[in-house]
Amino acid sequence: MTAHSERFKAIPSVYLILLNDAGEVLLLKRQNTGYKDGEWGLPAGHVDGKEELKVAMAREAKEEVGIDLDPEYLSLSHVMHRNHEEREEDERMDFFFTSRKWTGEISNCEEHKCSELMWAPMDNLPDGVIDYYIEVFDKIRQGEVYSSRGWN
Repeated sequence: MTAHSERFKAIPSVYLILLNDAGEVLLLKRQNTGYKDGEWGLPAGHVDGKEELKVAMAREAKEEVGIDLDPEYLSLSHVMHRNHEEREEDERMDFFFTSRKWTGEISNCEEHKCSELMWAPMDNLPDGVIDYYIEVFDKIRQGEVYSSRGWN
């Protein structure tokens, strides 16, 4: 590497697979974000600089659905290395965490970005779930902790 070249950078993101006692996953319907609006997603967001992944996940859960998560109870379920389909210069490292424990009442804390919340069975998801989430859920069911998407 020369003194003037820059190191490769990927964008790390965290995603919450929050499961209730019935085994249903919490979904959020996206709006006004400019990405996958009208589709069902998970509580998620980018990792801030100098922020550990589980701490980022707990922060995002608080910001989006108003709950407190103890990072100790977050389990890493899957990592997807994704070449962003809409912006090819962006590579993503997506970390999917699962939790069945939280404190506080679930609420839509970002109504400007989310039109509604819904619990859905993981094996019977509604139409309109973000496509790569379905891939991740399938990989988790198969016991695979890593996948990639968008590579030639």
